[in-house]
Amino acid sequence: MPKLLFVCTGNTCRSSMAEGIARQLIAEKGLNLEVMSAGVFALPGTPATEEAVEALSDDGIDISGHRATLLTKELIKEADLVLTMTAEHRRMVREMVPEYSNKIFTLAEYAGVGGDLPDPFGQPLTVYREYAGRLRGLVGAALERWRRENESSEQENAPEA
Repeated sequence: MPKLLFVCTGNTCRSSMAEGIARQLIAEKGLNLEVMSAGVFALPGTPATEEAVEALSDDGIDISGHRATLLTKELIKEADLVLTMTAEHRRMVREMVPEYSNKIFTLAEYAGVGGDLPDPFGQPLTVYREYAGRLRGLVGAALERWRRENESSEQENAPEA
């Protein structure tokens, strides 16, 4: 099954929220895609922030069991698409595995809008709720692009009748 990997710094806010939103959207759209997240400086086992958990629970998404994962070369190699929260994260990931640079983008650039997603860590719940809305739009657009690109490549590779 194809894999999508979201990357941020600590894997307790942005990428964990993006992963939770993506899981919900993938289920709604019936996509064949596995999703995971990791952080370039994550402390493995750290839970998602209370604000991230609460902001997503408003939309029926439960990330209370999320635990941070440290980004590794193996995770990047296993992923079919890597979406980072900032250009700096993208640079760091590409430096880890330069041979896989063609599958590493910022979430916003892959969604077609560009720009970085600043870290909401330490901000109030209202900021996380706004952030969740922004992530939902970007993740939705990214999944739609992935679906279009993979449908067209599946059709190109399908055997002729």
